[in-house]
Amino acid sequence: MRWASPYGIELSDDERRVLTRHARSLTAPYRVVVRARALLLAAERIENTAIAERLNVSRSFVSELRKRFCRERIQALEDRPRSGRPARFSPQSDRIGQSCRM
Repeated sequence: MRWASPYGIELSDDERRVLTRHARSLTAPYRVVVRARALLLAAERIENTAIAERLNVSRSFVSELRKRFCRERIQALEDRPRSGRPARFSPQSDRIGQSCRM
């Protein structure tokens, strides 16, 4: 007997529309596309293992995403703040266009 996730996903029409738009997007970040596709498959009652194999991600990723979606709903697509030291230089620093000298 296979184990079923305790986090069943039921989508509203608006949530399904947003997830479908992100899942089909060619310009959205890849991580958002994968999250949206995983959530759409989870809403179809597909097991975490099958979703992970289909999207080439880990089963634990799918499991955590389900849990996160149940708590945060559509906000689960967004990245969370990361821990650690902040970047010292911004990507748009004043050094743009300068070459390295050896």
